[in-house]
Amino acid sequence: MSADNEEHGKFIDEHSGEESTGHEWDGIAELNTPMPRWWLGIMYASIIWSIIYVILMPGIPLLNGYTKGTLGFSDRARVTKAVEKMHAERSVFSQKLIGANLETIQSDPDLLRFAMAQGKSLFGDNCETCHGASGRGFPGYPNLNDDIWLWGGSYADIRQTINYGIRADHDDTRLSLMAAYGRDEIFSRTEIGALTDYVINLSTPSDKPNTLGTTLFAENCTSCHGDLGKGTRENGAPDLTDQDWLYGGRRETIQATIFNGRKGLMPNWNERLSQDQIAALSVYVHSLGGGE
Repeated sequence: MSADNEEHGKFIDEHSGEESTGHEWDGIAELNTPMPRWWLGIMYASIIWSIIYVILMPGIPLLNGYTKGTLGFSDRARVTKAVEKMHAERSVFSQKLIGANLETIQSDPDLLRFAMAQGKSLFGDNCETCHGASGRGFPGYPNLNDDIWLWGGSYADIRQTINYGIRADHDDTRLSLMAAYGRDEIFSRTEIGALTDYVINLSTPSDKPNTLGTTLFAENCTSCHGDLGKGTRENGAPDLTDQDWLYGGRRETIQATIFNGRKGLMPNWNERLSQDQIAALSVYVHSLGGGE
């Protein structure tokens, strides 16, 4: 507890001898302790610095703009200059990409780094919706991380597919047709069942005889899938002897494919992306784990 004694118009705390504000609560006086000089020094320096800053730099909002500052500094101009520099640097790499083959790109670390970075960005913006993150695919949309490529997995093949698509609305698109043998009443349900069993037997061999399926496959399917069902890339026909199935390998799925046919669409990107972007995207897809 303390009390104040008034001396020459000042309130002095009787216990500490320090000047107080004259405020007191329940006998406790509030000392009028001055702020530390170092703190005052920092505060005054900050005020001086603020004044200098708003004189030199843009800083005070006005009704129709802001003060420009005597130095004329502009973040907008700085960013515009940086963007122009970036585009100029990219333009050099972009021109190199257009006519380069994969070996040339891979032999140039800076060009490869540029292609991979741009390709990854383009893939995320345009391809992940169908092919999934990192190109792992979904039923009906190929996994780009393996070596199962319907139309070929070389850099040139990938670039052609991205350019012109599969069954797309373009004169140079790649075309193939899986007939709807059931829907179009080409085969009876019995024949479709026998052909389904034969196709399953190609990837999971059994000793069960299937003369009808063998005959139907030989007469209708070998022109695309080959005599042994290994597929042909000229027609985009899948290999039926492995365990990789674009739409799924269950019996009902295979039977549905034979009954209704398949006409999956890969759009042509040459009307949306530039040739250097397609080249970069092709490099990235080629690197995902397949690409042959």
